[in-house]
Parts: sequence; structure tokens; C-alpha cells
Amino acid sequence: MSPTVPRETRSVIIAVDGPVAAGKGTLARSLARELNLAYLDTGLIYRAVGARILDRDEDPRDPDAALRAAKSLVPADLDRDDLRREIVGLAASTVAANTAVRAVLLDFQRDFAANPPEGPEGPASGAILDGRDIGTVVCPRADVKFFVTARPESRAARRHKELIERGDESIYARVLQDLLDRDARDSQRETAPLKPADDAVCIDTSDMEARQVLEMALDRIASLGL
Repeated sequence: MSPTVPRETRSVIIAVDGPVAAGKGTLARSLARELNLAYLDTGLIYRAVGARILDRDEDPRDPDAALRAAKSLVPADLDRDDLRREIVGLAASTVAANTAVRAVLLDFQRDFAANPPEGPEGPASGAILDGRDIGTVVCPRADVKFFVTARPESRAARRHKELIERGDESIYARVLQDLLDRDARDSQRETAPLKPADDAVCIDTSDMEARQVLEMALDRIASLGL
């Protein structure tokens, strides 16, 4: 299956990649609203697989357990209200390094990009996907690619604040170490490592407000005539 279909027969595709807590999800959701794009948080796919594994009291590092969970995944699993839990995120990062699991889930993501579902406002103008390897693997021919990053300390502070506001127990030092460990796994894995695509626009959000990031991205999209 090809990553994308020819430009003249499809709608716009935007890829947003970056490490955890850098702001890529905030940017992607904002762009989806501004441009009437169907939005897919691809991290939820892996989180849903991780949650299924944990539900079964199995080990995310077990390749057979991970593959069974991926093959049994259904769209409703993405609507679970516990997918943002820290333990699920750690399981998702482990699962994402599994080559067989990534192969099972790749077609789902590519089909979403090529055939964006209709939203409450009617047919979408295209699709925007955020994750770790959208611009490099899932949609290498995306019309626009962004790589959103920030200093580890800034990202850990955001994540710590988010957990506290959610009512979860959180220790900043532990959040920072978990984040660094996850970065290492994501960037050093053999399959689809976390890295910006050669043609991606890199945005460091360490000292930027969400609105500034959005305006920068919209300016880039407008400059391409999309």
C-alpha cells in the first residue's frame, strides 16, 4: 500500500511529529479546527494497544502479547478515558518499538490520511496526524511537515503540571527521568526512530505560547498556497 495517493486526487495531509509534551498535540488540534481537517492522534493507537495489554495483565515487552493486542484493536478503543495515564504511556512507548505491531497499525494511519472521515462540519478538507514518525514513515509525502520540540526541562514541567491538575500524583524529577528514558527509546529504536523529516519545519516551543506556535505553522502553510 502506498503512503499517499497522487496529490491531484486527494486532500491536504499535514504531519506533526515530536517528543512527548512538546506541544505537537495542541498544535495539531488547533490546526484541525482552523483548517477543517480530520485529526488523528496516532499516539492513542499505541496507547490503546498498551492499555489492552495491561488489561490482560501481560507484559508490553512480550512481542506476542503486543501483536495480539494490536490485531484485536477496534476504533472504539481510542475513546477510552484512561489512555492518558502515565503507565499506559510507558506501555505505548515500549509497544511502539515492536516492528510487527507497527506494521499492523500502519495501514490504519495511512488510510485515515488518504481518506479523512467526515466531521460535524461536513467533509474534511484533509487530514492532520500527529505522532513520532508521521513525516518520515506514515506519510512521507505529506504536503506539510512540522517537528515540534522543546527543552526536556520545559517538557517535564508541562507534563508535571498536567498530571497535578488531573489529580494524579507526580514528582517532577521522576517525570523528567521518565521523559528522558522515553526519548532515548523513541530515538534509538531501529524501527522508525523519532527524528525530524529532512523537509520538516522544526519549531522549538520552549519559550513560546500555543498561539505563537499556531501562527507560525499557519504562516508556513499559507506560504505553500495550501
